[in-house]
Amino acid sequence: MSIKIDKKIVDYAVASKQDDAPDEAETRQDSGHSNIIQMHEKLKRPDTLLGSTYKVKTPLSEHALYVTINDVILNPGTQHELRRPFEIFINSKNMDHFQWIVALTRIISAVFRKGGDITFLVEELRSVFDPRGGYFKKGGKFMPSLVAEIGDAIENHLKSIGMLSADGLDKNQKEFIAQKRHEYGGTPAKQSSDDNNDFPDSAELCNKCHTKAMIQMDGCLTCLNCGESKCG
Repeated sequence: MSIKIDKKIVDYAVASKQDDAPDEAETRQDSGHSNIIQMHEKLKRPDTLLGSTYKVKTPLSEHALYVTINDVILNPGTQHELRRPFEIFINSKNMDHFQWIVALTRIISAVFRKGGDITFLVEELRSVFDPRGGYFKKGGKFMPSLVAEIGDAIENHLKSIGMLSADGLDKNQKEFIAQKRHEYGGTPAKQSSDDNNDFPDSAELCNKCHTKAMIQMDGCLTCLNCGESKCG
């Protein structure tokens, strides 16, 4: 296609392919994408991080574990602001597990900084079983190992920052559980001495919520914690 020039030529330059290519920032803007910072391993650690500490007290040791998870704030002050875990520390007076705890925290912190979907850590840690057997924590929830307890603390943290959705019961499920508790309350039953556990001592372990809250009612096993029923 020829172009006719009517005015006097005062300057010229040789065009290149790069000049014809659209700017990367303009391309992102035109496509409707903002310059959002995502979690990745090259992200530098800020001087200050927000953190939460979870106390883990098990019958396996007289000393508690303190699990601290520090978060980094991505895209602060924008509509894309996110809080993502950056590092984890575990401290205790009990030095028996020092080596593997240090190794575990370094590996988990590396996975945190890698970015992407890190929620798989919860299921992996909670699937670790102690060959000596597990234990019940306060509230009747079964923990197969100390590592699983750490995974449970990470799960609680991911729920608090919105990376995992809370397994809340809907209105109908809550009404069903309340009705079953009321019906079972009419039968004399020995209550646990633990104030945080209002389930009978005779309750069995629920395979769904891993809580010792499964009781026999009307010839059917029913969980007073999550509503799971063997009769459907």
